[in-house]
Amino acid sequence: MENPLFSSALLPLLLLAFVSHGLVSRAWTAPDCTIADSSLLANLSYYIPFCSLAPGLYLFASCSNVKDVAQTLRAVPRDREALCLQGMVPILPANAFADFSSLQLLRLQLGNLKVTSKAFQGLDQLQHLYFEHHAPCCLSLFLPPDALEPLILLNSLSFQGYCLNYSQNIQLPISLTCLTLRHSCLTKLQELQRLFSNLVPGSSLTGSPRPSVSFLEVLDLSYNLQLSQAGVGALHDLQLHSLRLDSTPLSSLGLLGSGLLHLDFLSLVGTGVKKLPGNVTGHFALHALDLGRNQIQNIEDPDLASCHSLELLSLHDNGLQSLPIRFLSALPQLQRLNLSMNNLGSTLVLPEGLVSAKLRVLDLSYNAFCNLPYGAFSFLPQLQELWLGGNNISNLINGSLEGLRWLKTLDLSWNQIKVLNPGWLSSLPALTSLNLLGTYLEHIPGKQLQGPHKLSYLQLGSLDTLDIYPPWPPALLSLEVRAEGCIEFIVRNEEPFLFLENLTLQTSNVKFSYNTTVYFPSLRYLTLRGVSSYIFSSHQPQKFFPQLPFLEHLHFWSDHMDTNNMCLFGMPRLKVLELGDLNFLSEFSSVKLETLLKQVPQLQVLALSHLNPGTLSMSTFRDLGHLQLLLFNSEYSLGLDSSLQELIPQMPQYVYFSDVTFTCQCESSWVGPWATRSPNTFVYGLEKSICVANASDYSKTPLLSFLSDHCPHEPEFQGFLASFTLVFLMSILALLGCPKWYWLHHLRNLCHAWWWKLCGRGLRRQLHYDVFISYCEQDRAWVLEELVPALEKPPPMGEGLRLCLPDRDFGLGQDRMDATVASMEISRAILCVLSCQALKSTWCNLELRFATYHLVARPGMARLLLLFLEPIDRQKLCSYHRLTRWLQKEDYFDLHRGREKWDSFCEQLRRRLRKAGQERED
Repeated sequence: MENPLFSSALLPLLLLAFVSHGLVSRAWTAPDCTIADSSLLANLSYYIPFCSLAPGLYLFASCSNVKDVAQTLRAVPRDREALCLQGMVPILPANAFADFSSLQLLRLQLGNLKVTSKAFQGLDQLQHLYFEHHAPCCLSLFLPPDALEPLILLNSLSFQGYCLNYSQNIQLPISLTCLTLRHSCLTKLQELQRLFSNLVPGSSLTGSPRPSVSFLEVLDLSYNLQLSQAGVGALHDLQLHSLRLDSTPLSSLGLLGSGLLHLDFLSLVGTGVKKLPGNVTGHFALHALDLGRNQIQNIEDPDLASCHSLELLSLHDNGLQSLPIRFLSALPQLQRLNLSMNNLGSTLVLPEGLVSAKLRVLDLSYNAFCNLPYGAFSFLPQLQELWLGGNNISNLINGSLEGLRWLKTLDLSWNQIKVLNPGWLSSLPALTSLNLLGTYLEHIPGKQLQGPHKLSYLQLGSLDTLDIYPPWPPALLSLEVRAEGCIEFIVRNEEPFLFLENLTLQTSNVKFSYNTTVYFPSLRYLTLRGVSSYIFSSHQPQKFFPQLPFLEHLHFWSDHMDTNNMCLFGMPRLKVLELGDLNFLSEFSSVKLETLLKQVPQLQVLALSHLNPGTLSMSTFRDLGHLQLLLFNSEYSLGLDSSLQELIPQMPQYVYFSDVTFTCQCESSWVGPWATRSPNTFVYGLEKSICVANASDYSKTPLLSFLSDHCPHEPEFQGFLASFTLVFLMSILALLGCPKWYWLHHLRNLCHAWWWKLCGRGLRRQLHYDVFISYCEQDRAWVLEELVPALEKPPPMGEGLRLCLPDRDFGLGQDRMDATVASMEISRAILCVLSCQALKSTWCNLELRFATYHLVARPGMARLLLLFLEPIDRQKLCSYHRLTRWLQKEDYFDLHRGREKWDSFCEQLRRRLRKAGQERED
C-alpha cells in the first residue's frame, strides 16, 4: 500500500523539479561560446572571434575556457557542423560528442589530454579532426589504438604542438587523405610506423593487420625541429601525393632510401637548401617542388638535369640573382613558376632562348624591377597569369606585353606607374582581370582600358586623387577603386555599368561631374569606406545611387560622423546591411536609425559599429520581420528600452554584443532574463559587457551585476521565487511528518555539508591550477623549454603539475588584467620568475603586485614563490618591505643559469606546494 506521507513529499519535489526544468531548458546562452551561422555574414570573424572553418561549413560553435566538456556542450545546439573547444581538459570521456551526429569538423585545444576509446562514438559524419596547441612547447596526448574507428568518413587528421610518445598502433581510417604532425617530438620517420600501424603497408605490430590507408594525399611533417633522420624503409610502399617538410632539419636525400613508392609534390620551405635537389626530383619524377625561403642564390645547368618532370616550381624569397640560359628549356613540363621576392635586377632581362610553350603562371612580384623591355614575355605564348606587383615599374612602353594573347590575369599593383599609354592593352585580347591598386595614376580614360574583349575584374588605385572616364569595359563584373583624396567619375551622359555586380569605393570623397547620374542596374554588392553619408542624401541635386533594384549587400563605413538626410530608398532586395562610423546622435544628424531601417524591410542581417545610436526601442526594429542576425560592435553608452520586450517572439536567431558598453539603467532589466530564457535566440557577449552611469564613469560595472543588484526583479521572476519558497516549505513539512527519522537525518546531513562548503571547506576542488607562472618576454624561451616541461610532463619525466601560462591559457579576446587576477585566485601557488629583465617589465611588476595583494589580503589562502634566474638585489623588488613580512625562507628559489641545482629545486618546489595545499585545507 502506498505511503500517503511519502506521496505528499514526492509531489512537491516533482513539482519543483518540473518548474526548475522548465526554466532552465529554455536557455540558449552559452558562456564563453560563440554560436553562429557564417553563411549569413561572410566577414563575421571581423566582429566576433572564432576558429577557422573548412570550406562549405557554416553552422559552428566555438568555446573557450573549457574545463568540463559535457557541461560546455549542454548549451550548444545539436545541429552544428563545426565545433571548436579551447581550454584545459585532462580526459576526454566516452561518448563526449554522441549528441552531435551532424558534426563534420572538430578542433580541440584542450592542453594535456587523454582520449578514451569511445570518445568519438557517434561522429559518423566527421571529416576533419584537429588536436592543436599553439606554443613551442609540446604537450602530451594519449590516443588509444581504436579511438578513430568510429570516424568512417574522416578526411583530415592533424596533430599540432603535441607529443604522441605514449601512443602507439593508432588505427587510421581508410578514408583518410591528409595527415599532419606539426611541432611534435618526432625525430625519425620510422616513428610513424609505431604511431600509426596501418599507415605504411605491412608495418602493423599487432597480430591482426588492419587495412592500410590506400593513397594518402598529404603528409605534413612541417616544423618538427628534431626530425633529422629518415631511416631505411621508414615509408615502405607508401603512396603520397604531397609531402611537406617545411622548417625541418631532415635532408631530402634521406627520402631516397625510405621506401616511398610514389610522390608528386615536395615542399622544403625554410629548410636552408642552397641547391636544387635534383636527385630527389629525378628519383620520384616530381611534378611540384616548393623551395621558398631558402638560400638558392644561383642556379646552374647541372642542377636542372633531373628536373624535367616538374610542372610547378616555387623559388620565392631566395635572394635569386639570375637564371641560367637553359632554365625553361630544361623544364619542358613547367606550368607554374614562382620567382617572387628575389633580386633579379632593376631591368627584367631574361636570357636568350628562354622559351616555354607550357608555362601558364609566372610570379615576378617584389623583385625591384623598374623597366619592362619590349617583348619581355613574347617567348611565353601560353602564359595566362602574370604577377608583377610590388616592383618599381614607373612606365609601361607599348609592346612590353607583346605576345601574351592568352593572358587572363595581370597584376601591376603597388608600382610607381603614373601614366598609361594608349593601346598598352591592345596585345592582351583575352585579359579578364587587371590590378592597378597602389599606383600613382591620376587619370584613367576608358580608352586606355580598351583591347581586352572580356575584362571582368578591375582594380584601380591612386595615392592621391583619381579621375575615371568612360567608356567603361563592356563586360565588367567587379570594380574596386581606392584613392587617398577623391574619386571622380567624369561622365557627360548617363552611361550605366550594365553588368557590374560588385563595386568597392574607398576614399574620402566621391564625385560625379556634370550633374549626371550613373546607373548600376545589376549591382548586388556595394562596399563604401570613408565616404560621407552625403552619397545617400535625399536632398542632393544628383543621386549617386538612385535605383539599386538587385542590391543584396551594402557595407558602408564612413569616416564622417553625420547622417544628414541619409536615406536607403531604392534597395528593395537588400538583405545584408553593415553600417559603421556614423553618429546618429550628432546635432547635424537629421535622420534617426529607425527611420533608416524602415526603408529596408527585407533585411536578414544587420551589423552596426560605432554608430552612437543612443537608446534603442521597439520602433527601431518593428518592421524588420525577416531579420536573422543582429550585431552591435564597439558601441558606447547603448541603451535598450523596455519596450523591446514586445519583440522577443520576433527576435532574430542570433544577437551579438561585441565590445559594447551599455548605459546603467533599470529600463534594461529585462535583458538578463531574456538572454538566459529565450528559446529561439542565441545571445552573445552580455555576460562580458559593462555599463556606465555617465560619460565620466570609469567603474566598468558588469551589466548583469548592475541589473541584479540595483533593479527590481520582474513580476515573473518574483512569482517563481514565491512558488519556489512555497514548494520548499511544503516539502519540509511533509518530511518532518514522516514517522521514520532517516529522512530528517539525510536532510540534516545535506544541510551540514552545505554549511561547511559555505564556510570555506572544499576549496581545493575549486582550484583549477597548481601553479600560476609569471615571466617576462625575455625569459619566455627558458620558461617554455626548460621550466614548463619539467613541471607539466607526467612522472617520471616531470612533476605532472597543472600550470597556468598567460600566453597559452588565456581565452581569445579576454582582458589580460582580469584574466590574470582570476587565474591567480584559482591557483594553489603563484611562481614569479625574476631576472633583471623581468624587473624592467611593466606586466611582470603588475603581476607581482597582484600576487602580493593576494598574499597580504588572504593569508593562508594564497602562496607566493619567487624564482631568481640570476643574482638580484632583493631591495630592487617591488614592495620588498612588505614581502619580507609574509614570505618564508623556503619561498625563495635561487636557480642561477649554469648551476646544477635543478633536482633540488624541483623537490623544494614540490614540498612547498604540498605545504601550501595543507595550509589551504587548514
